[in-house]
Amino acid sequence: MKKLLLAGITLLGIPFSMVGNAQTSPEEQISTIESFAILPAIRSVQISPDGKQLALVRATSKDGDYIIEIHQTNQLGKDPVRLGADKMRVSGVSWLNNEKIGVNFRQLLEDGGSKYWVAKFAVTDADGKGDWLIPFRERETVSFSVVDMLEDDDDNILVEIDINDNYIPDVVKLNIKTGRSSTVLRGNTEVSNGFVADSDGEVRIGQGWNRSKQAIETYVRAKGEDEWILINSNGGENRENFDIAGFSIDDPNKLHVVANHGEDTTGVYLMDIKTGEYSERLFGLNGYDVDGVRYDDDGHVIGYTYTTKFGKTFFEDEEFKALQESIDGLSPSGRVSIASASDDYNQVILYTQASDDPGTYYLLSNKKDLMKLGERMPFIDKSKLGKTLYVSYKARDGRKINAYVTKPQGEAPFPTIVLPHGGPWVRDAFVFDDWSQLLASHGYLVIQPNYRGSIGYGLEHWKAGDKNWGLTMQDDLDDAANFLVSKGLADKDKLAMFGWSYGGYAAFAATLREPNIYQCTVAGAGVSDLSRINATLNESPLLSKLQKPTIDGVSPVENVAKANVPILVIHGDIDQRVPIKHSDAFVDELKRLNKDHKYVVLDGADHFSDTLFYDHKMQFYGELINWLDNKCGLAPQ
Repeated sequence: MKKLLLAGITLLGIPFSMVGNAQTSPEEQISTIESFAILPAIRSVQISPDGKQLALVRATSKDGDYIIEIHQTNQLGKDPVRLGADKMRVSGVSWLNNEKIGVNFRQLLEDGGSKYWVAKFAVTDADGKGDWLIPFRERETVSFSVVDMLEDDDDNILVEIDINDNYIPDVVKLNIKTGRSSTVLRGNTEVSNGFVADSDGEVRIGQGWNRSKQAIETYVRAKGEDEWILINSNGGENRENFDIAGFSIDDPNKLHVVANHGEDTTGVYLMDIKTGEYSERLFGLNGYDVDGVRYDDDGHVIGYTYTTKFGKTFFEDEEFKALQESIDGLSPSGRVSIASASDDYNQVILYTQASDDPGTYYLLSNKKDLMKLGERMPFIDKSKLGKTLYVSYKARDGRKINAYVTKPQGEAPFPTIVLPHGGPWVRDAFVFDDWSQLLASHGYLVIQPNYRGSIGYGLEHWKAGDKNWGLTMQDDLDDAANFLVSKGLADKDKLAMFGWSYGGYAAFAATLREPNIYQCTVAGAGVSDLSRINATLNESPLLSKLQKPTIDGVSPVENVAKANVPILVIHGDIDQRVPIKHSDAFVDELKRLNKDHKYVVLDGADHFSDTLFYDHKMQFYGELINWLDNKCGLAPQ
């Protein structure tokens, strides 16, 4: 067991080269909108396994244009090795061993007149002297994912890819020095994706889609055996959660699983592969799902993770518990997490977030010396930020809804924005949220409800959203605004809704409500036509197979005649998740019916935040604040 207990922590000086960047000079004055539109100054920091180097993904302009800096941890003031490529949009980095790094990047491709972003992966030497290896380069449109880093093999990793073009992924061993590959396991019609290897690199977990049962099935193999064993079948009606967290270090034929197992919330169990028997619940909570299991590098259980206001760990390991307690003081009102650590934990990257901290990276060396590496969004005026609270309220039918409220500076009541999350099969879980803080910096109170249909609060709360799009799910959002009015925080005559993706759908639906509590709405990348929704669910079996039957309710495009408040519609023109046709169709009906609206198309923008660049955000955020302040008449006094 590694010795993790810390001595007294000392904050060291900050080398300018680590925190400076080429976006603006410190003296340059920028607007609040621009401070949020500038892409993060630091995107990620990762430490090498031996702790001697750190890889920092750093912006070189307002538009990101990220490069990778390789710093020596014992010489942070020295100029780093800088790595980047003109045609690559670097998004992340990982250490494959002590000499080589894996680089995640995006490229914009054109095919038959259409444009779309694709995720790519490259390998290069951390010293900057080697070539860039892009695996499977000749298969430009075929995606792959890393299955296992093979910690005991510095030359190879395992990846999942359809290597023989039969539309069924396989597991391939990829040599990160030569680019050569060899097939380790062929997928088949039963076990076709979601492959996971054990600590020895043996592929022992996989998933498949059973068409006749309309179910996602999970398979596992006993140690050293070839036969797949079916251990779980998850259909749309039952839809209990079942995730394999990892293998037991004491018995390779036992699994830690996170599952409902007949309970409303998920818990952690030990499952015997060969008998199918479950242990007693090892860990669980009332009202909250368990997220997963944390292991150390040797495979011992450190603790169990869950999310209330933000992610937490219930520790089984006293030394890791002491480590977390010793670093929590860095952000007493926020969250401190370990972003990366060397094998011996003598070099640890810490990441803090709080209502007044958009994100800060630190290096903790030798368990006592602390150095600030830099801030994620250093140009934001922290004096204008709001305070984020975690609250609950009762919906009109008595259901408890948990929500985040970001309270701006000033005196209540405030003009108020209801900001529902996307998905809807996700949940909000954060300490600092860019959009809510952008609005709070302009004087708006923001509430972000985890309405019915959100995950993380048990099976019943999740399934309560089934076939209730625009119905009881929408009631939960209106009830959030009314809750704030009842508490004297929100001005009942200055309410609006703004959302993206499913949140954009909710904003479309809010425009149609009668009686309407909102002065206006803003629908970003929203679903307007439920009959078109199938095209947006193709990226995962869970969505395309299990969510599809649950989508029913109000189809906004069929009800535009009911629109009774002004709406701002925003959409990226190359959105792959929710095609722009959804907004086009809704806006066409608004025009035909002479309804009050504005339509903003973001040129070259896809659905997700990593394809929204500086110019997109400047346009988007400017239109958003102007619409709320002026068109809707909500401007704070």
